[in-house]
Amino acid sequence: MTSVGLHHVTAISGPARRNLGFYTETLGLRLIKKTVNFDDPGTYHLYYGDEGGQPGTILTFFPWNHVAPGKPGSGETQETAFRVPRAAISFWLERLVAAGAPHEAPVARFGETVLAFKDPDGLSLALVGVDGIEDEPAFAAGGVPAAHAIRGFHGISLLLRDIEATAGILRDVFGFTQEGQENGRTRFRVAERLGGVVDLQADENAPSGRMGGGSVHHVAFRAADDAVQAAMVRKLSQSHGIRTTEQLDRCYFRSVYFREPGGVLFEIATDIPGFAVDEPLASLGEALKLPSFLERDRARIEKVLPVLA
Repeated sequence: MTSVGLHHVTAISGPARRNLGFYTETLGLRLIKKTVNFDDPGTYHLYYGDEGGQPGTILTFFPWNHVAPGKPGSGETQETAFRVPRAAISFWLERLVAAGAPHEAPVARFGETVLAFKDPDGLSLALVGVDGIEDEPAFAAGGVPAAHAIRGFHGISLLLRDIEATAGILRDVFGFTQEGQENGRTRFRVAERLGGVVDLQADENAPSGRMGGGSVHHVAFRAADDAVQAAMVRKLSQSHGIRTTEQLDRCYFRSVYFREPGGVLFEIATDIPGFAVDEPLASLGEALKLPSFLERDRARIEKVLPVLA
């Protein structure tokens, strides 16, 4: 099976304007798509990433003004980590302090420096200092110098009561290999530059998590196209006894979903057609984009959505 990394991570937040300010101004990411939750069109679906919205850079949110906070626990993503140059960690520590963002002291993890912090809704994030990425393209905004800017996802950490069945899917369906173990984490990696790391943490006594503000809703893995996605779906069914949803058109990718054995909602999203399919690269994220089946309701939808600027 072809090795793949993360496509995107989707989380739940509180007020949309606060969310937008933190991710574009504090973290310096680009708002690459402003659309709505297709199942709840009175709610934004905001996509942040690099300049072009490459798979492996995209963090998305469903923002609800009065959402109850989530409760971390088993069957959930515990941390979403971004890549930065190793030398940028001190810059980011100072920036998070200045922004008043809750954070921890940098620690070593698998030979890399990790700076853990939380967004305004309590979503657990981290910046991982990676060697040799200084010359990679970087989108710089919000006063973040290009030399220190985020360069896509490093990976995710999942907390599960048992990791064996999930590990089997990572290896067999998504092409990950086990890289090592450290302090209760088992690391899996693929060769993809962006979003190539998944850490599994096992705790058989961990209470179940509760979804809410500051929770990751689902994690999406990449499939180059429909044929690759279909092969993954067959592998899940034939080798792991797992059935996915039917394919759903998300306008910028096509998706199937399934609940992995530990309880985390996984998605397989195609790289195609991409985020420039309905607006030029230079103006990504500027206009509200709606799927064709919601265009007739645009006036009503725009009336109920909160103002972002």
